[in-house]
Amino acid sequence: MGGLITFVFLLVAVFVLGNISGYEGKVLIEASLSGINMLCNTIVLGSATILTLLLTLLGISTSSRSTLKKAHYKQVANIAKLDTVLFIFALVLFQIFNIPITESEQVPTFWFKYIYWATLFSSSLLSGMMVTVVLLLYTTVTNIITIVGLGKDHYLISEEEIEEEEKQT
Repeated sequence: MGGLITFVFLLVAVFVLGNISGYEGKVLIEASLSGINMLCNTIVLGSATILTLLLTLLGISTSSRSTLKKAHYKQVANIAKLDTVLFIFALVLFQIFNIPITESEQVPTFWFKYIYWATLFSSSLLSGMMVTVVLLLYTTVTNIITIVGLGKDHYLISEEEIEEEEKQT
């Protein structure tokens, strides 16, 4: 939900700009290109780091005294899938944004306004996806802290383990 809110917020902010001409689109693309490239770089690095940290999270999950339900591992798998899509999408966009389209004489001027809107849409989508991945990761990490670190009952602890604890008391 947070990612969707971020995406919609950025799109609304962009559409406040109103209608632009092809020449204005070309100027705006040139002005925003370094920021969009930086966004793509940051997301590529961040999503690769998140994938690596998910392996550590799995190590902690499997080595804990609690037996976790499959739902926990499905959460981690969903984060990994979305993060991988985000990584690939950001990498492809980075490559596309490095094509010197504003230097080309073959591209009609009126296309630049559509290219500009496409870049804004895609950067908003990237930002929304990154927020979603971070929120999902936050939820998973807080679940692990509750289960492993604090030793509290949690809906992700296997019912078999709860029954065994009840028998021992």
